[in-house]
Amino acid sequence: MSLVPRKMFFTRGVGTHKDELRSFELALRDAGIEKCNLVYVSSILPPNCKIIGRKEGEQQLKPGAITFCVMARAGSNEPHRLVFSSIGVAIPANRNSYGYLSEYHGFGKTDKSAGDYAEDLAAAMLASTMGIEFDEDTAWDEKKEVFRLSNKIVRTRNITQSAIVKKGYTTTIAAAVLLL
Repeated sequence: MSLVPRKMFFTRGVGTHKDELRSFELALRDAGIEKCNLVYVSSILPPNCKIIGRKEGEQQLKPGAITFCVMARAGSNEPHRLVFSSIGVAIPANRNSYGYLSEYHGFGKTDKSAGDYAEDLAAAMLASTMGIEFDEDTAWDEKKEVFRLSNKIVRTRNITQSAIVKKGYTTTIAAAVLLL
């Protein structure tokens, strides 16, 4: 049995409850992955891994199955605090090569800001393995131009969930779910 995933989908969720664990479970439910036994893995997008839609991916999940994912998770019970979780991906032009996924989570960033940063992290990790040199402190648009000119990174994207804590605990998650 090969443990190299052939498909992957992105999902996100938010949960709020007086108990921290229940807020996490509700975030998993919102993301559609609560019925799985999740195993967190590091940040490699397998070669030739097809990215599918959430709906199609959820249909392939089986209750109780060991399910691999890259997950970002953040939570707080501090009222009015903005929490976020984001997954970024950098996809190589050569689909026979592997790409990178990044997890980014924390406080005080909008979906756009957190998502852009998660993409930046994934692209930087992929670029470093490909020998693409750039200054990590340059603006994102300048980095995208370097990546485009290298013809080695075809695109980046992200999925991000943010929420403002109102009452009790609020948990956000973003995940890349890997399917065998």
